[in-house]
Order: sequence, then structure tokens, then C-alpha cells
Amino acid sequence: MSSSAKEAILAAAKQTAQAHGYGGLNFRDLAEEVGIKAASIYHHYPSKAELGAAVAKRYWEDTAAQLEAMLSDSPDPLQCLSQYPGLFRKALTRDNRICLCSFMAAEYDDLPAAVRKEVQAFAEVNVAWLVKVLSAAAVVGPEHIQARARAIFAAVAGAQLMARSRSDIALFDTVIESYRAAGLLPA
Repeated sequence: MSSSAKEAILAAAKQTAQAHGYGGLNFRDLAEEVGIKAASIYHHYPSKAELGAAVAKRYWEDTAAQLEAMLSDSPDPLQCLSQYPGLFRKALTRDNRICLCSFMAAEYDDLPAAVRKEVQAFAEVNVAWLVKVLSAAAVVGPEHIQARARAIFAAVAGAQLMARSRSDIALFDTVIESYRAAGLLPA
């Protein structure tokens, strides 16, 4: 199978997982969407667990690259913190999808160990980036940076869940603004 077919499988799996989670990944449906035989998927991903881990890993790697690009484009840490919720908002604009790893985290008890590891990596990447940016912005003392980073990550992911449950992206924006007004996110 060509690398473009493999990329198409990962892209289709990402879309499916953002709408239906790990439980929604089905080789037959993915093959139909990509236009290949299900056996072709098994060639690269012998199991659902391997596909789930690959798509979650790609997701957090892409997110890490987006976060670093944000810092490169704007070295102002306050501006980066202001833009951060936009990464989560973007998924909502694509047919009311949510963060793939947030969805999978909700399925944690049913995930294979390899998928759990990649889902945890997504949270770790986000929190580490937030720690770095919060530190550079000096908006909280060093003893509070880790806790604030976790709170921001959880709050933004939670705002995304609320908005998705109502198919209302304006709700996401309103909740994010309330975080700014309350001081969780710098204004």
C-alpha cells in the first residue's frame, strides 16, 4: 500500500475517532471511506489497537507541531495563550467534531494500553506547552504554573465538550470568554 493510502487511512480514522471515539473505529467502514479493501488496512495496522495508537500518536504529534508553530509565529506568550483555545475550537467547526484524544480519554477503561499511552501523551504535550508559555508570560508564580497549565487544558477541553453536546460553537466562545473574565486564561 502506498504511503498516500496509509495517510488516507489515518485521516479517515482521525475523522471517525473525533466523531465516534475509539469505539467507532471500524476497519470495514474506514476501508469503504478510503476506497480500499479492509484487508489493505490490516496490512499496515494488524489490529484496531495498533490503528488507534497510530492515529492518537499522529494527533498529538500534529498538535505539538501546531503549538510550536504558534510560538514561532508569535513569540509573545500572552498572545499564544490567547490563541490556544482556537486549536480546540477548530475541531468544532468541522462538523461538530471534538479533540480526538479528549474523546478517547472518555473511553479510557476500554482502551488498549498502547492507545492509552498516546492519549496520555496528548495531555502531557498540551500541559508542557502551557507550562512553558505560562512561565514565559509570568502570569502566575512558579509554584502554580503546573496546576494552572492543567486547569487551562482541562477547562478548554471541557468547553469543547459542552459546545459539542449542544452543537453550539458560540457556547464554546462564551465559556472561553468566561475563563478570561475569571482570570483562568489571560485576557
